[in-house]
Amino acid sequence: MGKNNTASNGWLNLLFQATTMTGVANNASSAPLTSLYASLHTADPTASGTQTSSEVAYTGYARVAVVRTSSGWTTASAQSVSPVASISFPAGTGGSGTVTYFGIGSASSGAGSLFYSGTVTPNIVTGNGVTPILSTATTITEA
Repeated sequence: MGKNNTASNGWLNLLFQATTMTGVANNASSAPLTSLYASLHTADPTASGTQTSSEVAYTGYARVAVVRTSSGWTTASAQSVSPVASISFPAGTGGSGTVTYFGIGSASSGAGSLFYSGTVTPNIVTGNGVTPILSTATTITEA
């Protein structure tokens, strides 16, 4: 049994835009997240994983902060949200890895909570001089 459309859209707006969901607190009362962090992965980080699960490790890589507002994420519609602008990761200065999944989580580094993950199509082969980008067509869907 899943959530209805209103609940799914409400949850996505609460998480991605920090807007009130009727009957649910807007944010933690102290130190709420102001950004979510996009990450890149070389394999499915799985539902039991963290942000470090199969995370790409090319030289120069870092997670990218996306603000929890309507300037960072679209308003939920049809149980989905997307980034308002493309998410550009730092260019590689060495190393390599093939990105097959993205993640959205709570921490700028370390094993933060992984809220959502999804496939990257086409895959991104990282390396020296490559700047991985998640486009605005990247969609997170609440089922």
